[in-house]
Amino acid sequence: MTYTAAALLGAACALLVDLFVLRTRLVLRPVFWATYPIIIFFQLISNGILTGRDIVRYDPSAIIGVRLAYAPVEDLVFGFALVLLTLSVWVWLGRRGVQPTPTAGEHSPLLRLLRRRAGRGSRDAG
Repeated sequence: MTYTAAALLGAACALLVDLFVLRTRLVLRPVFWATYPIIIFFQLISNGILTGRDIVRYDPSAIIGVRLAYAPVEDLVFGFALVLLTLSVWVWLGRRGVQPTPTAGEHSPLLRLLRRRAGRGSRDAG
């Protein structure tokens, strides 16, 4: 399978998950498309650095050959799939109330759990 085919398949699968499986429908929202250029901008910078310095190389027979900032255009398609799938799952989990009250710092549930475990470990050792 070529990188082109993999990128297109990934984008199609991400669209199906967004629209029909999780039904988050992010691609139908103007806010998604209004903020997506920010992601593309930073993706082009990182892709340009990685491919421009030959840190990442692509087999010419696996890509169509069109490049943006040294990277194959397929990277933008693949990046779209990754971002869309990640955001779709994030929104879907949020709707399910996985973490209804996000907290951080001293009152973080994770921090309390770690402290409880650390306290239990010190009692067991003594």
